[in-house]
Amino acid sequence: MKLLILNGPNLNLLGIREPEIYGNKTYSDLCKLIEAHAADICVEAEIRQTNHEGLLVDWIQGARGCFDGIVLNPAAYTHTSVALLDAVLAAQVPTVEVHISDLKQREPFRRISYVREACLATVAGKGLTGYLEAMDLLKQILNR
Repeated sequence: MKLLILNGPNLNLLGIREPEIYGNKTYSDLCKLIEAHAADICVEAEIRQTNHEGLLVDWIQGARGCFDGIVLNPAAYTHTSVALLDAVLAAQVPTVEVHISDLKQREPFRRISYVREACLATVAGKGLTGYLEAMDLLKQILNR
């Protein structure tokens, strides 16, 4: 089983950007956590991050036929991008949305997720371990 883990804008600044919200762990720490968990649950995980919306769209579209599932943290594009919603719908690759913080506890504009409609589930507010939960959930769904 092959999962694509996609991260949107500013996640490369984990550990620096608003540690009171996102914690002190770095993006490198996140990648190591995902890689270790992927090995534990016997899946292959490819991790990517970009600050560019179009590249995320390209990656989502390119996942069709190459990956069994996507874990997607669209970051700020969560609240603005119909393009990501359309890409997930078009790719038809099972996708779980993940967020480090709890969007329900954030500013009103951050409570809206355009991409959620196309996702099987959303994991939010669980810090970096939310990625692991999203991976487990995808594996469970794909194994049905």
